[in-house]
Amino acid sequence: MWRYLILVAALGSSGLTSCGGGGYSGYMTRPYTIKGVRYHPMSVQEALSYNETGIASWYDESSFFGFKRGNSSLGEKVGRFHVSGAHKTLPLPCRVKVTNLANGKSVTMRLNDRGPFIAGRIIDVTPRAAKKLGFKEKGLTRVRVECLSVGDGRYKQKAKRSRGIPFVPFL
Repeated sequence: MWRYLILVAALGSSGLTSCGGGGYSGYMTRPYTIKGVRYHPMSVQEALSYNETGIASWYDESSFFGFKRGNSSLGEKVGRFHVSGAHKTLPLPCRVKVTNLANGKSVTMRLNDRGPFIAGRIIDVTPRAAKKLGFKEKGLTRVRVECLSVGDGRYKQKAKRSRGIPFVPFL
């Protein structure tokens, strides 16, 4: 009898988790207010077509020894050696490609925080990401930000067709 009840409970709970309304609880799209300004995060569809050019800055919330003082908006600890970033309205988490327009360097990173809340800036990145993009010493640079996926890969941009010869690895 107990085996039957356990089996029914397991099957019933697994069915309930898969019949949600198509939403994905792994990302944040709730509106929020910072310094009296109300922000409304984008929908998944809006985010997947996001491609914007603007100013990037870097931020460091770690102590002198590299330990994190606080958490990201998702509650994750982020140190200065991580490659991640913050955006005001893209759903969290999401994966973006950031390209430094001054030198052509690009980095793919996971956004897990909110910001920057300074006028004219579109993205904040960690010191490691700023170094890879080649603007850590300058502090600010002009970048292009393109959203690649939302919800840790659950929703992705449609693949662009390549017109070249497909790569076939030699075994």
